[in-house]
This record gives sequence, structure tokens and C-alpha cells, in this order.
Amino acid sequence: MEKKNNNAINIKNKRAEHEYFLMDRLTAGIALTGTEIKSIRNGKASLAESYCTFKGDELFVVGMHIAEYDKGTYNNHDPKRDRKLLLTARELRKFKTKVQEKGFTIIPVLLFINEKGLAKLDIALARGKHYYDKRETLKTKDSKRDVEKQLKGY
Repeated sequence: MEKKNNNAINIKNKRAEHEYFLMDRLTAGIALTGTEIKSIRNGKASLAESYCTFKGDELFVVGMHIAEYDKGTYNNHDPKRDRKLLLTARELRKFKTKVQEKGFTIIPVLLFINEKGLAKLDIALARGKHYYDKRETLKTKDSKRDVEKQLKGY
């Protein structure tokens, strides 16, 4: 019996690199229910408008939308509920001290299924960009694209 490739699920937060400077990255596990992981495996999740926050000494992701599982019954989950992130105490302390500084936040960047079939979330310590920073990022992206086109001979 051949094992199905679960690594095909890569849900990105496309606005993250446009809206924020990403400093530190970390991979965290997520505490999910059965219908949530099934929806993620179907690719029905969104990281847009989501962020991470501390409640006590635990880190939660807020605003992440996981669509209800279509074959779920009354046991189906709430699509927008807060989900606990699974990190070590040392990683939590490190991020908590950084977030207490002015201007820093934690945002989810990538949701994926690892080789063991577990849902993981890449989170990043981020600082918001100003309007002129966003314009500068777009300029550099356009110039890189133009250089690649010239090298390919288009």
C-alpha cells in the first residue's frame, strides 16, 4: 500500500511579506480537532487577517479560518476559533520578550503538513512596514523580474 504525499498542502499568508518585515521564523505545531485537520488536508484554510497572541503563558493563533468539514456532523468545529500553538517554554519566552517591545507582532506565514502527517505553522516575528517601505519592496521585486526576463532572453 502506497503512502499518499501530504506535503502538497502549503497554505501561504501572501500579504505577510508585503505588509511586514519578517525577523525571526519558527515552526510550531497546532492543537486541532479531527474535522479541522481533514479540512486542512483538503486545502480549505486561510491565513489572511490572522495573527498570534499570548493568553497567559500560551501562544494562540487568532483569525485563522479553517472551513467546516463538508462530511462533518454535529461534531464539526467553529471555523474561526482560537487555536493553541505548541512550542517549547524557551521559544515562548523568547517570543514573549520580543513582542513586548514596541512595534513587534507575531504572524503566521505558512501552514503545511509535514512528512509525519501533522499540521505545522511557520510563524514569524514581524514589524509593520510603512507605505514608502512597501513601495521600495515593489520596486526591487519589479527590477529582479526584469533582470530575470533579460537573462532568459524574452
